[in-house]
Amino acid sequence: MKNRVYLCIDLKSFYASVECRERGLDPMRTNLVVADKERTEKTICLAVTPAMKELGVPGRCRVFEIPKSIPYIMAPPRMQLYIDYSAEVYSIYLKYIAKEDIHVYSIDEVFMDVTDYLSMYQMGARELGTMIMQDILESVGITAACGIGTNLYLAKTALDITAKHAQNHIGVLTEKLYKEMLWDHQPLTDFWRIGTGTAKKLNSLGIRTMGDIAKADETMLYRLFGIDAELLIDHAWGREPVLMSDIKAYKPKSNSIGSGQVLGNDVNYKNGELIVKEMADLLSLELVEKGLVTDSITLHIGYSRRYGKKPAHGTIKMTAATNSSRQIVEYTLKLYHQIIDYGVFIHRFCLTLNHVVDEMYQQYDLFSDPAVLEHEYKMQKTILDIKDKFGKNAVLRGMNLLKGATAAERNRTIGGHKSGV
Repeated sequence: MKNRVYLCIDLKSFYASVECRERGLDPMRTNLVVADKERTEKTICLAVTPAMKELGVPGRCRVFEIPKSIPYIMAPPRMQLYIDYSAEVYSIYLKYIAKEDIHVYSIDEVFMDVTDYLSMYQMGARELGTMIMQDILESVGITAACGIGTNLYLAKTALDITAKHAQNHIGVLTEKLYKEMLWDHQPLTDFWRIGTGTAKKLNSLGIRTMGDIAKADETMLYRLFGIDAELLIDHAWGREPVLMSDIKAYKPKSNSIGSGQVLGNDVNYKNGELIVKEMADLLSLELVEKGLVTDSITLHIGYSRRYGKKPAHGTIKMTAATNSSRQIVEYTLKLYHQIIDYGVFIHRFCLTLNHVVDEMYQQYDLFSDPAVLEHEYKMQKTILDIKDKFGKNAVLRGMNLLKGATAAERNRTIGGHKSGV
């Protein structure tokens, strides 16, 4: 079997770089952070420029953590602008690599299987990566970094750990180089898919490096991490069996759609009820837009930190698969009142519609009038048409105008942040 070669390309400090580009500034020399100044000083910066990182400011710090001695520009987030830039960069990738060989990992990061392109271009992986990075810089004005590896994990690790220290922003790893260069690297959290919880468990056993994991007793690792130990052991040796073709062929056994929000101010159960109603209504519209139905709802409620109370969590099964706003809201409120602690203030919500399938599987129960549901469906389609033409806030329900409602404001955001349009 032919050895594979992968590139993992990341746009350095993407949001901050875009804001610098829009202002005609060099992100390598400009102190700029992307954060919403209308929020408190505790708000997290979405990005800081490489110039700020050189001064010791971490990429995802809170505003108040930035030393007062550092002057900087604060740019409010403009999510739609970042999406537009990302799309432009993706069009550059397509000049060199077919979409079947590209996996979009995030708005600013992609994996590419370039195995079959190297002979076609008559160049090595480093040269191809350099050519693509240079095109991005010249066309969009953003500096990229590139990890090159003989599997997806090594390409990602080369990007995350070695490329950032290279003058040309390129890192290269094979399994042999990985063991030579990174088996003693610390901390473990620098490695892909190792979070603080996993690292803490490993550290408690005296395991502090990938080399330690590779040499550890596998039975003990499986006892501690279950099936996840397999991934941990493979990555400790620099192995990754998943191919680009596996990613492209993957189909989840079940689908869901969801919505979550963290509130700027904690709210009581009554205001929480209004917010949950809005979320359920908007998700039902999303179902209609995508031609889907659901038969199960899950609600997760995080309480104010001041109580130190565990979140509330529950799932409710509906009597029939539907995308009716009236029915979804009704079941959501029923679930809300089943799990809520009425005396505790709420800080965050996550609402998920489970078992989402094509609307051809829509059902009717004995208590629903098909004519009423059909009328509601047509109304929802009309609302979607108006929103599509005139904007998400072109049509609002009465509840969206009540004090404490959040839907109208969230309609002006993307991913919880201002869209900038």
